[in-house]
Amino acid sequence: MGRHSHASGQLVYAASGVFATTTEFGTWVAPADRVTWTPPGFEHSHRFYGRTDARILAVPAEECGALARQPCVFAVSPLLRAGILALTGEKERSDEAVRRVRAVVLDELGEVPGESLHLPEPRDDRLRAVTEMLHEDPGRGETLAELGRVAGASERTLSRLFHADLGMSFQRWRTVLRIHHALFQLTGGASVTDTAIACGWSNPSAFIGAFTALVGQTPGRYQAGLRDRGE
Repeated sequence: MGRHSHASGQLVYAASGVFATTTEFGTWVAPADRVTWTPPGFEHSHRFYGRTDARILAVPAEECGALARQPCVFAVSPLLRAGILALTGEKERSDEAVRRVRAVVLDELGEVPGESLHLPEPRDDRLRAVTEMLHEDPGRGETLAELGRVAGASERTLSRLFHADLGMSFQRWRTVLRIHHALFQLTGGASVTDTAIACGWSNPSAFIGAFTALVGQTPGRYQAGLRDRGE
């Protein structure tokens, strides 16, 4: 789905599959049972992976005041899930019923902690040269110094830019990038071991630890959830 914006806010819920929301500030990935929030007027694009059941809920601009000013990915509690499914299902509801259920959804969303699946994108050309190499092949294992020699910048300069421009270290940025690609691989049916190798981990144990820290569950449990939903 190409770049566009909405006058209303938008919640996109991945009942199954994975989707990514991309803006000028980077990419937010939402695996199954996550919801992405995009504020009104915020230009963005979506990309879907696997057999995705995406539920889209518009939130009127006048009801968005208490919500985040930039896109976020949140875990979905049982109550939040039930509310989104009710509002995006086939059952006809009165305008008043829709407003009441939507109010519950927005209240519940405020109680659910955000998850660290945001991958910021650089503005600096030297940094962009490095990140583009890693986007093309997340599994490449060069150090920042080695990548810097290709990009024409020193390790010290690039390390400073990662913190100043992206708000995180090189290692953290690369880990989030790899987890994004791991989610796409796992959703497509790749094994945990093959995914670990393709995304640059030297062994499955290290991959499982990194994946669990960011996604909140092991890769095996994530894939089991996909099977339970019939993907």
